[in-house]
Amino acid sequence: MRLSQQAQYAICGMFDLAYNGESSPVQVRVIGERQRIPERYLEQIFQRLRRADLVRGKRGPGGGYVLAREPGAITLRDIVEAVEGPLTDALAGGPPPRDRRPVHRPNFLWPELCERIQAALGDVSLADVCRRAAALAVRRADADSRVYHI
Repeated sequence: MRLSQQAQYAICGMFDLAYNGESSPVQVRVIGERQRIPERYLEQIFQRLRRADLVRGKRGPGGGYVLAREPGAITLRDIVEAVEGPLTDALAGGPPPRDRRPVHRPNFLWPELCERIQAALGDVSLADVCRRAAALAVRRADADSRVYHI
């Protein structure tokens, strides 16, 4: 199975927000620059994430997006389904018309595979991804910033 580019971008955007956001709003432009995702496309994705209550938008100066829930309460399944719709629809694809239904195919297999993929994506939270990134020493956005004290 291959995730669509849209689903991959949604996961990358949500990861960036969780890993680099530190509870302060982050602009889509900034996430897009860091993740190398076109801003207009990412904005459409974040609108879907907002409708799914995964992020909240803040308008005005200092505005941007923040996570709507704790990273541990957001799974990869939540993110993928926010932009792709229910996985059962995407994975099963619906049955062919009755007059063209192949008799010798293992159609019994698709619902089981769908359940396994849903479970696998549902078992990984955004917090898990952030912990793994930290363990692998993935640089944070503020790694280059210096703090000066007078």
